[in-house]
Amino acid sequence: MPGLPPTAAPPDGLVDGPFTATDAAKAVGTVLEQVLEERLRHSRAVDPVFARELAGRLVTLAGRGGKRLRTAFAHCGWRAAGGSGDATAVLRTGAALELLQACALVHDDVMDGSVQRRGAPALHVELARGHWAAAMRGSAESFGTSAAVLAGDLALAWADDLLTETALGTRHGRRLHEEWRAMRTEMVAGQYRDLYAQAARSSGVEEALSIATLKSALYTVARPLALGAALAGADEHVLDALRAAGRCTGLAFQLRDDLLGAFGDPALTGKPVDDDLRSRKLTFLLAVAVQLADAAGDHQAAAALAPDADPTSEKAVQQVRSALQRTGARDLVEAKIGELTDMSLAHFDRVGASPAVRHEFAALAGRAAGMTPHGEEGAA
Repeated sequence: MPGLPPTAAPPDGLVDGPFTATDAAKAVGTVLEQVLEERLRHSRAVDPVFARELAGRLVTLAGRGGKRLRTAFAHCGWRAAGGSGDATAVLRTGAALELLQACALVHDDVMDGSVQRRGAPALHVELARGHWAAAMRGSAESFGTSAAVLAGDLALAWADDLLTETALGTRHGRRLHEEWRAMRTEMVAGQYRDLYAQAARSSGVEEALSIATLKSALYTVARPLALGAALAGADEHVLDALRAAGRCTGLAFQLRDDLLGAFGDPALTGKPVDDDLRSRKLTFLLAVAVQLADAAGDHQAAAALAPDADPTSEKAVQQVRSALQRTGARDLVEAKIGELTDMSLAHFDRVGASPAVRHEFAALAGRAAGMTPHGEEGAA
């Protein structure tokens, strides 16, 4: 495949010894950079304004960072299913996952009205500011929103192109594409359920878990594990065990992100705190707090968390945060994260992977769930 590394070996002698999931998360940056350079060259040939104003900004966002956890889990799934040797297809699949993540972030920021991402202005904000600078003030916000939707669509197109090219180059491409196709639909379904719950002012615990599973758990961990395993020709037993393990770790990941959204440090997470609280987004944390407040007869907490509450002022936000703490919801979610992580490890043991791969997965699961020291990280 032109322009891409011929083997899984890390660029420039990145590591000595076995190539691990952590190494894959580092190496995918080089593959992604090469893919983005190629896509940007093509964009310039299509139209220079489009390339400069939209494609270039998308390239900057996609290359700006993130934890590359999806790539790490894809590589771990590949190894768990017996994959070894040349992992180029895994790295390309990881790069496609990173582009899909860029699509999700851009669209999510538009829908949530978030102003910051990865320590920089959200893409729709940056695009609106550029339009504002062009003295077309009346339509700046609308322009930024519309252009960001197109940028997200472009990221999805690039992700699909890369995944399709990769699938065509491997004998297990059909199974790889089946996992990818399912993941895309689940991701959109989760995003819609998230919007629907906000519009309906929902507070149900089961609904919150369903949204977290669709919107984050499956596409962050469960499907990446299965994508990697598919590249190794995994049978259905292995795939089922990996999906179950990934669902548990992915839920723990999202619950940690919910906690960071309420109690985290923006300097470490790279995005504003309080956005979920101000919009009353239905999270497991919120749903549990509502349930606990009602059970305890804590009318003050119930009022702060009620569907008709309007936590837009700083005082109201502090009341919501206090209610999450006082009801015991924060502690309950912490305990749930630990429980899900333990369940995930038990499911992964059913795969029959080597001790080294089991250890690797345990480390990744702990990092995703925030159970190991790695700084405060959000879901980006």
